[in-house]
Amino acid sequence: MRIVIVEDNEPLANAIAYRLRDRGHAADVLTDGDEADTYLEQEGADLIVLDINLPGRSGLEILQSLRSRGDGAPVILLTARSETSDRVLGLDMGADDYLVKPFEMDELEARIRALSRRKDLDYGARETIGGLEFDRSARQVTVHGEVMDVPRRELAVLECLLERRGRIVPKSQLTDYVYGIGADIEDSAVEPHVSRLRKRLQDLGIRIKTARGLGYLLEVQK
Repeated sequence: MRIVIVEDNEPLANAIAYRLRDRGHAADVLTDGDEADTYLEQEGADLIVLDINLPGRSGLEILQSLRSRGDGAPVILLTARSETSDRVLGLDMGADDYLVKPFEMDELEARIRALSRRKDLDYGARETIGGLEFDRSARQVTVHGEVMDVPRRELAVLECLLERRGRIVPKSQLTDYVYGIGADIEDSAVEPHVSRLRKRLQDLGIRIKTARGLGYLLEVQK
């Protein structure tokens, strides 16, 4: 699942992202309301963890923008104890849930699981390409029924390329997907993961092509 975290408290945002990535999700971190609104309009998300008080656009303004353009992605608001009226307004505007700071990470995970059940989101989808099957829920790759041991970051590379199959994925976009937006990571950091995954897939007739200067493309050889 691809989760976008919009929170200007960077230690908190990074802690949430680390926990979610450890659970196998892709997590992007944004700390500015204006940037977050633009990013969500262009890229979207499976689920959004959204702070109310942000520099630039507020969380409520971002929520209003989401719903006005028909984006029904589940939203969990993060609020301070004093923001009771904002919580009520946020729920009336289309937020799905809220958490009051400070909160336990276990509770946030429980809210995410509950939303996935309520919204009937397709987190358990299986993606098949050639003889390979990727189970998003189990975070597991099987080849002709046999489990393939694929490290977490290579799984994230595979998931990103599968989601954009047939399109060139810029290296910067792939890096953001694997490490999260805002991570202090060079784009070249993703290259070893791509290289190792390419070797795993080559005997299956699945190619990761390098479009020099542009990015990567996943395709099945015929």
